[in-house]
Amino acid sequence: MIIREEQWGTEGQHAIPLLHIVDEYQESSEMPVVIFFHGFTSAKEHNLHYAFNLAKKGVRVLLPEAHLHGVRSESLDEVQLSLRFWEIVLTSIEEAGILHHQLKEKGLLESGRIAFSGTSMGGIITLGCLAAYPWIQSAAVMMGTPGYVKLTKGQMKQFENKGFKLPMKDEDVEKLLKTLAEFDLTLHPERLNDRPVFFWHGMNDTMVPFEPTRHFYKAVKEQYNSHPEDFEFMVDEHAGHAVSRPGMLRAVEFLADHLND
Repeated sequence: MIIREEQWGTEGQHAIPLLHIVDEYQESSEMPVVIFFHGFTSAKEHNLHYAFNLAKKGVRVLLPEAHLHGVRSESLDEVQLSLRFWEIVLTSIEEAGILHHQLKEKGLLESGRIAFSGTSMGGIITLGCLAAYPWIQSAAVMMGTPGYVKLTKGQMKQFENKGFKLPMKDEDVEKLLKTLAEFDLTLHPERLNDRPVFFWHGMNDTMVPFEPTRHFYKAVKEQYNSHPEDFEFMVDEHAGHAVSRPGMLRAVEFLADHLND
């Protein structure tokens, strides 16, 4: 197994730090690729267990470092960081397009087989990428939610209930909600376009609520009536905001199976 610490980016743009994981005995330009996004206040190396198991199945994995996280951190406390949550998410969606372009430039995506995945904030980013990029072939979402607008309003209410005042004018809030609506799959479910998607969520999750994601899955499930195996929701009745080992292994299996079809 090879783990490379690299900086990717095109000329004139900031570099994106990432870990590049591949099985040295299976590496070729025809390999499928998974781009895996980490969670809020986490870092790229915290998801190496996903990358290791995917690489064993002949998949190249990129673990990008999110804006303001890990080696890109700017010593912000959690409150300061939470106020920039959607800046981080939108930056990651933009950078996903850059990474896709770089894969093609480097001759590492000749097969065109590419999937996205992530945990928590990384799952939210993955769902936004599905709304933005039709070239993504499949995805695995752990503890993510597609309802960007609803989640934002909930975050704002929670912030104010704690006695904080939002450092945003009303017009800035409206502008943000309008932007986020473009990446909200609950508003644009047709953008899934029958692509295979796996969800994992714990019923006792207090960070990213279980029910909105489950509701979305049930609402969209009919689109997959002719191929239900491509739309899967794995529920853990006891888990909170942490993916179980069976959940991790099933996500890996789902991604590898659909990329190697």
